[in-house]
Amino acid sequence: MALNAGIQSAACPVNYGIDRVLYFGDICVSLFEDPNYQYHETYFLLFKKDDCPEVDALCATLGELGPKYETVDVKTSDGAFEALTVRSPYDFSAMDIIYSEGEDVTTQVDELMDELRTTTLTGDDHQKMLKLDGVNARFEIFHFEQIAGKKNDDESLDPGGLLLVLDKLADLCNGVGVDPASNTLM
Repeated sequence: MALNAGIQSAACPVNYGIDRVLYFGDICVSLFEDPNYQYHETYFLLFKKDDCPEVDALCATLGELGPKYETVDVKTSDGAFEALTVRSPYDFSAMDIIYSEGEDVTTQVDELMDELRTTTLTGDDHQKMLKLDGVNARFEIFHFEQIAGKKNDDESLDPGGLLLVLDKLADLCNGVGVDPASNTLM
């Protein structure tokens, strides 16, 4: 059975540059529907499907981030991970993390590789680029800013939470993070 069996995609209720929101039955599992959060950016974690972690390992890894991070709304299909939300109220942020695989991913990787071949890679970017060979799965990490409950206007989104989550997950599944806005390897 396909990993996406029983899962629907639908157009985003508000156009944030993202073409889908994940639904399980009639229940939207996305922060796009939560008026307390505003979409900020998307990052990707690219990895090989065989390196996709089990749900328990994924939750345990995110749990290592400590009490400032809360993993909620874990969704599975036939026991395989599909989506979850990580909330970090101390950073005024939250993240929807959605698993996808297949042709969309391989096309994205091919396009990224083509672009990377035309740029000067620095530091460990060349090693990261080599890890992209054979990648056929990804986590889409939608980053949201908490807009409700702020005490003053000086409180703002801290991107550190996103980077910590990305780093933990990259280690777990031997993946490479990507900032698609700049095609930067993380």
